[in-house]
Amino acid sequence: MKNVTDSFVSLGHWPSAGSFGFNTDILATNLINLSVVLGVLVFFGKGVLSDLLDNRKQRILNTIRNSEELRGGAIEQLEKARTRLRKVKVEADQFRVNGYSEIEREKLNFINSTSKTLKQLENYKNETIQFEQQRAINQVRQRVFQQALQGALGTLSSCLNNELHLRTIRANIGMLGAITD
Repeated sequence: MKNVTDSFVSLGHWPSAGSFGFNTDILATNLINLSVVLGVLVFFGKGVLSDLLDNRKQRILNTIRNSEELRGGAIEQLEKARTRLRKVKVEADQFRVNGYSEIEREKLNFINSTSKTLKQLENYKNETIQFEQQRAINQVRQRVFQQALQGALGTLSSCLNNELHLRTIRANIGMLGAITD
C-alpha cells in the first residue's frame, strides 16, 4: 500500500525537466497513460459519443411515442370491447327475460289447454254416462213393458174368449192406425 500512496505523492514532485528516462513504477505510469488516453478519448470521442447518445435518445423517444400511440389504441379498443360487452350483457339479459316470459307464457298456455281438454273429457265422460244410463233405463223399460205385456196377454188370453179377444185386437189395431196416421 505504501507504494501506491508513494506513487500518488511522488506525482506532485516531478524531477527536473533536464533528465529523460523510463519510469518503472507501473502504477504511476498506468495512471498517467490512462489520463492521457481518457483525455484523448474525451476530446476526440466527444462528438461520436454525443451522436451515439443523441441517436439513442431519439430511438428511446420514438419508442416511447410509439408505445403511447399503441397504448392509446389499446385503450380505445378496450373501451370498444367494454361497450360491446355491455351491449351483449344487455341483450343477454333481454333474451333471458324474454325467454323466461316465453316459458311462463307457454306454461300458462299448456296449463290452460290441458285444463280445457280435461273439462272436455269430463263432459264427454258425463255425456257417455248419461247416455249409458238412459240406454240402460230404456232397456229396463222395454223388458218391463215386454214382461208386463206378456203378463197382460197371458192374463187376457186366459180370461178372454175368442169373441172378446177379437174385439180387443180390432180396437188395438184401430188405435195403432190412428197413431200412425
